[in-house]
Amino acid sequence: MEKPILQLALDFVDLHRAMKVAEEALRGGVDWLEAGTPLIKSEGLNCVRALKRSFPGVTLVADMKTMDTGSVEVEAAAKAGADVVIVMGLADDSTIREAVEAARRVGSKIMVDLMNVDDMPSRAVDLERLGVDYVCVHVGIDQQMRGMKPLEVLKQVVEVVNIPVAVAGGINSETAAQAVEAGASIVIVGGAITKAENAEEAARVIKEAMLTRKPITTKLFKKFTEEEIVEAFKKVSTPNIADAMHKKGAMKGIKPITPGVKMVGRAVTVRTYPGDWSKAVQAIDVAEPGSVIVIDACGAEEAVWGELASWSCVVKGIAGVVIDGAIRDVDVIRELRFPAYARHINPRAGEPKGLGEINVEITCGGVKVEPGDWVIGDDNGVVVVPKDLAVEIANRAIDVMEKENRIREEIRRGSTLSRVLELKKWDKVVG
Repeated sequence: MEKPILQLALDFVDLHRAMKVAEEALRGGVDWLEAGTPLIKSEGLNCVRALKRSFPGVTLVADMKTMDTGSVEVEAAAKAGADVVIVMGLADDSTIREAVEAARRVGSKIMVDLMNVDDMPSRAVDLERLGVDYVCVHVGIDQQMRGMKPLEVLKQVVEVVNIPVAVAGGINSETAAQAVEAGASIVIVGGAITKAENAEEAARVIKEAMLTRKPITTKLFKKFTEEEIVEAFKKVSTPNIADAMHKKGAMKGIKPITPGVKMVGRAVTVRTYPGDWSKAVQAIDVAEPGSVIVIDACGAEEAVWGELASWSCVVKGIAGVVIDGAIRDVDVIRELRFPAYARHINPRAGEPKGLGEINVEITCGGVKVEPGDWVIGDDNGVVVVPKDLAVEIANRAIDVMEKENRIREEIRRGSTLSRVLELKKWDKVVG
């Protein structure tokens, strides 16, 4: 293959959305269309038939992710209109052989997905010997959320096989050029096109990057690393994060004091007693710049925080404060634009008795908070992300935001949320 092929993975669960994006993306230069696994599982092989009828001159890939009964599944997909059928590299060799034989019989080709294969180069050699047409170096969506990337092993696979190698896993206009440079014959792109507000333009930019082999900078559709977590969390809303965490992590009853500000930082925790503001204020001296002080004050109504503590934080560069208890001097705190969140506002302060602890596990707003956890706040409230899940949740929240961007665009074009998501279709079946 002289020119690299751009393959679009239509990983939707609703066919009408897949068809719209496919039409846009083909205008932008997409070469092959892929009926993604979620689409096939949701719509059955009728989605393959529909895509073939609508785009008859386009090579159509069915991502069956076949692990067994290779002959049966390949023949079914091919008869539905698939030109290429995807089988898993983890499948038994007998399944691969059956898939290859079936493909030859019905006039289709086999691509093998190497996702989760421990030794991709070695397995690729075996697969070429078994007669497959393509192998795909693939890092799955869930793996991408943890920061895994496919380009690291792509070159190794290209060097040991003579068949075309595809690559998939978080590819965008920056990494598509790198993939081609590393030897990929087929570049499989999903979210960087399917989540784009303008799929045609997104496809055009990625295709340009592939053909010129020059990365084109993008602020979207990127996966963030440990060092980029603050940037990632600043891009998203607390509802995005709550959705990414399956509704977990959101504090109950803790309200924003300063509207229109964003708070992101790692927790310095304080456990104190009703009205005792000593440890809360001492925590300012313990906290590093960029930290968020999180105070469990037993939900009490005597203030443990006010103007002077907030001034101290501003001077030191503390990112914000969250109090399961009361705060006062909110007029000045708002003038300071200092991010503060609390259960109560009360002009009456307590006394500094010195009871309590700093940097211990606490509960704030009904959520467990450990020192070093990530705390994010905005006008919607506060969410806590466990430190060991931060990279994954940051990337999942970005994914939520980007998907909503596309849905918003479809609504803007004249649809409604219910129609875009086909909610009636997804009413739970009971019997």
